[in-house]
Amino acid sequence: MTDMRSEDTGVGGLGYDPAFAADVAAGLGAENKRLHSRYFYDADGDRLFQAIMASPEYYLTDCEYEIFERQGDVIARSLAVAGALEIDELGSGDGHKTRLLLDALHRNDAAFTYRPIDISANSLRMLSRRLRKTRPWLKMKPIHADYVQLLNSGELPPSAPTGPHRVILFLGSNLGNYTQAEALRFLRLVRGTLHNRDALMIGLDLQKDPAVIKAAYNDAAGNTRAFNLNLLSRINRELGGNFELSNFFHAPEYDAGSGAARSFLVSRKTHDVHIAALGRDFHFLEGERIFTEISQKYSRAQIAGLAAGAGFRVGREYYDSRHYFTDQIWYPV
Repeated sequence: MTDMRSEDTGVGGLGYDPAFAADVAAGLGAENKRLHSRYFYDADGDRLFQAIMASPEYYLTDCEYEIFERQGDVIARSLAVAGALEIDELGSGDGHKTRLLLDALHRNDAAFTYRPIDISANSLRMLSRRLRKTRPWLKMKPIHADYVQLLNSGELPPSAPTGPHRVILFLGSNLGNYTQAEALRFLRLVRGTLHNRDALMIGLDLQKDPAVIKAAYNDAAGNTRAFNLNLLSRINRELGGNFELSNFFHAPEYDAGSGAARSFLVSRKTHDVHIAALGRDFHFLEGERIFTEISQKYSRAQIAGLAAGAGFRVGREYYDSRHYFTDQIWYPV
């Protein structure tokens, strides 16, 4: 499968991703400015996200790691009950947690092919080197793509009623990067690729003490701050922007009522920013915000509603010891 991203030549021969340019133009040109979180993950963003996951405040990775480490064999037996598997992971990253599940499947004699799908070529290279070096038994077919575009375009066609069973992995609470309405649309796209005998394994962050959640998105070492500001650095590097990073600060918020954790970059002063690839200036007022990310935290009622609304039933549920996080197997209805 081909790379979903392409390059074009911009102002002065500047090479750039036209989809990135179009999204930046639309987002910064909107009344309520925003930048899409999918663009966090260039090489610098990948490095910073690794640092976030290693920070003591960021509990999500440790919780999901614990689930796979302690319950991996039980999960593997649940997934492999129907025979050979095709495992497609949406947003695979570097495979830090997934490798535990792959190892459990191998220990339990499951026959499977692993297809990691990620927008970051750098992450796929890291994952491929790590897994191929240490797991010669693994059948792996990496796909460099934006998985949303992959689903929208139909390049991930519905699975066949015969042959391997498809298991889609969507881990790390990646669903939380969507609003409720967006999450429902996305899950329905996923449902459209699955036959009734297939499954979706999804990781979801649960609602908990707001202080725990706030700290996770504003770590003391400043990794999350740098991760958000890297979006502006990426615009400078790839689109010829002249953002001064010191003119913005990272501002996370958490609404305990809805469970939505949101991140913003806030302008410290009134000023203009020029982006060469777009051939235009963008005006920022003092205190004006750029919305960069939502990280939804779910109640059990919200989870049940999403599953049912997208055409799934919740099958099996697995939790970490603190019940901060859940990985669940959903089956198509």
